[in-house]
Amino acid sequence: MAQQIMHTGFVVENKERAVAFYRDVVGLRVISEYERQGDAIDKVLGYADVHLKSAILDMREGHVLELIQYVNPPPAARPTPERNVVGAAHMAFQVDDIQEAYARWTTGGATALEEPQQIVPGRWICYLQDPDGNWMELVQVD
Repeated sequence: MAQQIMHTGFVVENKERAVAFYRDVVGLRVISEYERQGDAIDKVLGYADVHLKSAILDMREGHVLELIQYVNPPPAARPTPERNVVGAAHMAFQVDDIQEAYARWTTGGATALEEPQQIVPGRWICYLQDPDGNWMELVQVD
């Protein structure tokens, strides 16, 4: 039986750029950065000669975000940027001020789908993509 969610992982094109976005724009704290190579990670991922660059960022309350850059094998392009494909995922961030977060994140490199919308009284939501196309949801609950 699952005990808890340990982390969420996003594959990124450039680890340094992704860390800068999530640290400087989103406001997460970098816990660690590392590289992985060798037989063990080859077996885990099912590729030969794997080389990863990764960073772990603190999302509070025991959850972390892992940013993973595949140096080898080189990453493939995403077949579609759409959210409605099987396997598409997003991470939701609860924020105090969705308008401020929306402005800061889009100015900082995120791509917006639409501006924040109030879906029911006291609950605002919008979707964005990080610089690598990973979907993020902003949620404000008054």
